[in-house]
Amino acid sequence: MKGIFVKDLYIAKSNILVTVVSLVVLGFGLSFLLETSALLVLAPVASTTAVFISITSDAASKWNKNVIVMPVSRNQIIGEKYIFYMLLAVLGIVAALIPCIIFAFFGVDITAYSLCLYGSIGISATLLAGGISLSCAYLFDPEKSQIVFMMSFMASTGMIAGIVLLTNVFIPVKDNALLAFGIVLAISAVWFFISYQVAIRVYQKRDIT
Repeated sequence: MKGIFVKDLYIAKSNILVTVVSLVVLGFGLSFLLETSALLVLAPVASTTAVFISITSDAASKWNKNVIVMPVSRNQIIGEKYIFYMLLAVLGIVAALIPCIIFAFFGVDITAYSLCLYGSIGISATLLAGGISLSCAYLFDPEKSQIVFMMSFMASTGMIAGIVLLTNVFIPVKDNALLAFGIVLAISAVWFFISYQVAIRVYQKRDIT
């Protein structure tokens, strides 16, 4: 699987670099309008676009047809996309933390509470969206897959709102926001894992070329 990682990183390296730099610059820009830590909501979402660039590139270069005859299982092909997606989400979080740390060093009031809250929202949205888009990545052609990718983030917003409203029935979210979004994050992680398991089974025998 290491070789697949290297291939995807090579394909998406320019996009990853641009995204990381953009997130850092945006963090400094947002500091004049919003809390810098609010960037943690957007960062993991923005950074994962490189996964679908790699999927589109695979289809355009017919890489999927060639890799089938190599000693790489379908499970590894699908699993690598999920792992790559998560690594990019973490990279996005790290990039967003850079301006937060710099501003905190200069005395700007950036609390651990806000970092945890916005970070949990951003990762939750990313996991929920990835659970939808990655499981559908090979069901459609590359162009339609990208549309599903974009729509999945809108769907994730609705899913988060639904989970929060349901949580509010048992826990007053307004007074326990961090706990509520911690629950959302846990559900999102389970959703992402289930999506991975479903994708592995669906594509075990299905043509993914």
